[in-house]
Amino acid sequence: MPYVTPEQIKRAKQMDLLTYLQHYEPQELVHFSGNVFTTRTHDSLKISNGKWCWWSQGIGGRSALDYLIKVRGITLPEAVIQIDGQAIAMPFVPSKVRESAAPKRLLLPEKNKNNDRVIIYLIGRSIHSALIDYCLETGRLYESRYRHNTVFVGFDPQGVPRYGALRSTSGSRFMGDASGSDKRFSFSIPAREKSTKLHLFESAIDLLSYGTLELLAGRDWRRKNCLSLAGIYKPKKNIGESTLPAALIQYLKDYPQITEIALHLDNDAPGRLAAKTIKALLSSTYTVSDEPPKRGKDMNDNLKMMLRGRHEPER
Repeated sequence: MPYVTPEQIKRAKQMDLLTYLQHYEPQELVHFSGNVFTTRTHDSLKISNGKWCWWSQGIGGRSALDYLIKVRGITLPEAVIQIDGQAIAMPFVPSKVRESAAPKRLLLPEKNKNNDRVIIYLIGRSIHSALIDYCLETGRLYESRYRHNTVFVGFDPQGVPRYGALRSTSGSRFMGDASGSDKRFSFSIPAREKSTKLHLFESAIDLLSYGTLELLAGRDWRRKNCLSLAGIYKPKKNIGESTLPAALIQYLKDYPQITEIALHLDNDAPGRLAAKTIKALLSSTYTVSDEPPKRGKDMNDNLKMMLRGRHEPER
């Protein structure tokens, strides 16, 4: 096996994949849209903003070195020599590589001795008690001690809390994130058994509203994976220049078995644009369906209007 020096490895790590393909393998590079590129060999591998992600395999990286090792299966020394030799032959301008930020430390609010106000608040939003109980039992939901806010907790695949969404139970419009929240791990509810489908929502309330609708329809509300985006996703005007929501990227990376995605985003202009963008960015790799609320602005409106219709007397 060839020997490479630490200096050679350092130089090789500086070359991003787009630069490498543009200069040394242009026949492999395919323009997708805007500043997004893919490869002729793997159309589910997307390159954008100095990063690349092979969606069908759930792997990604920044450098050409990562690509040669993870995708091409080349050993580290061979990949370094291939890149370093090319770099000597033809100088390149490396893309800016940000240093990895230290992991955020999540500071969740202290728990109250009971969850009475949260339960009353969610029942007032028409959320079924079965879903409330599940979230309380699994630590995904609780009431904060001092302000009595609803706290929706998001976990990483190892079960470590990484995100906290706060919402007032007093009738005010207060909402926010707990200090140190990492939106890559926003509020979600996994399928009871391994599932290849993911349902996507703007908020935890919308997610729970959908689950309630499923339960009321006599279906197992935990038969599919459900993920909240922790707020409104705002793509760029040029869809090709947009990147996917952080929570969605992370979820697809952590659960590579996902092949289908159902979008349940709001019925307003931002929600429709978000759905259009996500579908455009993922439709070449996943089966994506746009399923907005049938009534009202969001899934919670849809739920409340459906229940109101059930209780209205016939004329």
